[in-house]
Amino acid sequence: MPTSLVTSNSLLAIDVGAANTRAVLFDVIEGEYRFVASGVAPSTAEAPVKDVSEGARNAIEALQNILKKPLLETSARSLIMPSQPDGSGVDSLVVTISAGPSIRALVVGLLKDVSFDSARRLTESTYARIMDTLHLGDQRKPEQQIDSILRIRPDMVIIAGGTDGGASRSVQKLLEPIGLASYLMPEEKRPAVLYAGNDKLADEIKTLVGSLASTLHFSPNIRPSLETEDIDPAELELAQMTMTIRKKQLKGLDVLDLWAGGHTLPTAYATGRMVRFLSKVYGSPKGLLSVDLGSSSAVIAAGFQNKSVLKTFPHFGLGENITSLLNYTTIDDILRWSSLDIPPSVIQNYLYQKALYPSAISATKEDFAISQAVAKQALFLAMQAALHDFPKDAASIKPNLAPLFDPIIAGGSALSDASRPGQSLLLLLDSVQPVGISTVILDQNNLMPMLGAAASQNNILPVQVLESGAFLSVGTVISPVVSARYGQTILKAKVVYESGTEAKVDLKYGFLETLPLASGETGKITIQVSRGVDIGFGPGRGVKGLTITGGALGVVFDGRGRPLDLPSDPVRRRELIKKWNWTLGGG
Repeated sequence: MPTSLVTSNSLLAIDVGAANTRAVLFDVIEGEYRFVASGVAPSTAEAPVKDVSEGARNAIEALQNILKKPLLETSARSLIMPSQPDGSGVDSLVVTISAGPSIRALVVGLLKDVSFDSARRLTESTYARIMDTLHLGDQRKPEQQIDSILRIRPDMVIIAGGTDGGASRSVQKLLEPIGLASYLMPEEKRPAVLYAGNDKLADEIKTLVGSLASTLHFSPNIRPSLETEDIDPAELELAQMTMTIRKKQLKGLDVLDLWAGGHTLPTAYATGRMVRFLSKVYGSPKGLLSVDLGSSSAVIAAGFQNKSVLKTFPHFGLGENITSLLNYTTIDDILRWSSLDIPPSVIQNYLYQKALYPSAISATKEDFAISQAVAKQALFLAMQAALHDFPKDAASIKPNLAPLFDPIIAGGSALSDASRPGQSLLLLLDSVQPVGISTVILDQNNLMPMLGAAASQNNILPVQVLESGAFLSVGTVISPVVSARYGQTILKAKVVYESGTEAKVDLKYGFLETLPLASGETGKITIQVSRGVDIGFGPGRGVKGLTITGGALGVVFDGRGRPLDLPSDPVRRRELIKKWNWTLGGG
């Protein structure tokens, strides 16, 4: 990248999470933007502080101590901006936030499998839980609908319906109970409303619910025709509406937003924006996948050639919502991922303790095994839910499996631990269950959302930071789709290194294998597969001389089949999990 394109402006990014708040500095070094350092402090959204700006200041102070230069004014503890001739301060600031309670949402759409489905997908792109729905097929009487709305007290109402220029009377009928329920609520409890339907109804929406909403937002129709769905513009409007709601819920957020000049975004939306950007940069026929598993939620963001998908699951977060995981799964399903024999009561106790102390770190081997098992099941459930909304025409091997993805980027507190890349990779392989040939990258500094937020201020910065090695390459993963007998050979592979030397592997069903290939190195791989085995080129078809890249674990072969079928015998299953951990250096 030519130096002339880069102005020497430093950018500070603050991410306010449910457990931790991080402050990250990006600056120009030798003519290009680089990730410089980060400071971390416990988040202060909850009691006793209940002010998110305090956690942000503490994170900035931790960053100051690393940089050995002041970023905050000593007396007022406000940010020094722009940077000063003495080197103190920063030139700009962006903020991302995932802290805060789940936003209660009411989703309204005309037809259950058309506009209503689009409205649901839109709502699931932010930190919301759908508490109730309204559509033409709803059999309840108007007074029952009003009672339900008053009972759930939604923070937001998402309304979609009607193709552009289509019928309007049905939409009006759905709005009446919302307007009456809002009228009966105290003014300060009224919901924010986003209308993303037939644009001809905008004036009527203002008349029917405008004066009864805390704020009223409009976006282009997310279902302009029966065959067309366009959610991206509405996602931005929803992100801005989410920030308005968060400012009411979280003290101190307005201070950070003022510092950032309004450049404040929900963390999930910022991640989705970065994935959209990267999928265009890579331009691969495969999809690009980002998974982020943290305290507040599990976020799945995927970019395809003609569509992006953003799914946010607050109920699968590993913080104060962690006990709600048991509403979607069983303790036995969590225990199937554990390498240790742990009583169900211990798992239950762990979940309640983690809900009380989200930032607690595993202190024993048993605690770590539990945390890994819980994280695997949470991400597995999130991925299974997200699969339904991936485009039907995405490149794939089998319809019921994940599409082909390359690269896969993993972040969040459960996945970004660079000191244990083997554990992080096994967590991904077990929960996401990728297929074919993928490059796996760990976002060990959790930069994805920050880069997504920074892109609006500086579109060169994300590209240069990505190219600078701020992310950790785990390596290339080869996951054949096959069902066979345990121990049966399913493929043979040979890697030719740049030096001309070779390494070979015979992969047996049920095994994980690795070949060395260092970070920054490339090699040529040739794979011969057994009959019926598919690595993305069709059943029984291998590949010759394919260029692959290395990483912390080199080339990893996952011969356990798809979908992953764990043995029902608990003793054998635990022994296998220990063996898989050992193969990937997880111990």
